[in-house]
Amino acid sequence: MSDLLKLVGEQLRMIRSAKGLSQEQVAERTGKEGMSKSRISDIESGKVNVTLKTLESLMHALDIGPAELFNFQKLHGKDGIEEKQMLVDLHKIALMERSIDEVKYVVRTAKDFLETIDAQAAKENKKR
Repeated sequence: MSDLLKLVGEQLRMIRSAKGLSQEQVAERTGKEGMSKSRISDIESGKVNVTLKTLESLMHALDIGPAELFNFQKLHGKDGIEEKQMLVDLHKIALMERSIDEVKYVVRTAKDFLETIDAQAAKENKKR
């Protein structure tokens, strides 16, 4: 996958998430292009090449112009907030396809992992 495809996909995902839209909602808004949720997922993941016509349909569905689509500064913000949001969104998408028991397991595991990191950091701070 090319870097440009990945960047465009990340940008589309970030814009969609910021607008509070699901992939399914964007798919419904693509009109004649008639994209599926899985196609939008592939585009956002940078897995497929897209035509200008497809980008135009997605921009219309997201109500954005080319300048917003190709402004990658937000993706690489100095504080990493946008990147964090994108990563959280990726995990949210993956978890939505799992059973409730699997999601609970991931949440417990993540919580335990973060507590371990915090405890280690506190221990190192005491040494200083």
